[in-house]
Amino acid sequence: MSANRKQVIVPVMLNGGRVTLGFREALFAAAARAGTSVNEYVLRSAGRQLVENGFDLDGVFDPGDLHAVDKHPGRVSEQAA
Repeated sequence: MSANRKQVIVPVMLNGGRVTLGFREALFAAAARAGTSVNEYVLRSAGRQLVENGFDLDGVFDPGDLHAVDKHPGRVSEQAA
């Protein structure tokens, strides 16, 4: 797939998820603390997890919005050292 094709913004439809009440409450609370919608919170979290699992992604909503994700989890960054 070409790099330009990866940058096209497309809709994603997710529905029918059923979770425990405790998970739902934690999810909504975390999204509220982050100042985002639940959908945005979930999609950004999924994006971070995909990068951590080795997928080469540049962004979730816009190109470049995942650059802050450490692509090498477990490694101590120079800023933290």
